[in-house]
Amino acid sequence: MPVPESSDLPPRLDSAVTALTELRGPTVSFTVQPDPESVTEARHFAISRLAEWGVPELADDVGLVVSELVTNALRHSGGPSRGRPGDGVHRAGVYGDPADPLGSAPSAIRLRIGHQAPWLLCGIMDASRAAPRRKEPDYIAETGRGLHLVESFSVRWGWRAIPQGKVVWALFRTP
Repeated sequence: MPVPESSDLPPRLDSAVTALTELRGPTVSFTVQPDPESVTEARHFAISRLAEWGVPELADDVGLVVSELVTNALRHSGGPSRGRPGDGVHRAGVYGDPADPLGSAPSAIRLRIGHQAPWLLCGIMDASRAAPRRKEPDYIAETGRGLHLVESFSVRWGWRAIPQGKVVWALFRTP
């Protein structure tokens, strides 16, 4: 079932979710390459930023959520494996450009993480405009639990359409 688009965030974070560049605290980006190893790389990137920002206690929860969101983006965003323009070519976008958060890559997936105490906001931006779909739990299937895990390990999560596609976000509260 498609998840309704939402902006159920504290007011000062609501506008930041679109590009994840308007937070007052530190914000970092990671361009996800179109291969399964990117999930591990994105998770390690996120965890290392948490350590730098002095919030390593969120590492397990944020690492899991980043893994699930990156996996979903790789699986469902219509990247290079589905015959989109730019097959076989991944061009990293311009980091930190709020006007073009996905850069020039037609199949780009971008992880952005921002920290504005007491909040930590993670977002995965991709070129797909399709709403995330939460599946009913199937205890035998190996897939279909990702968004349930995101919901369980974050304070809130949701998604929003952006001109370049969509951003799926998860919010965490820092101790």
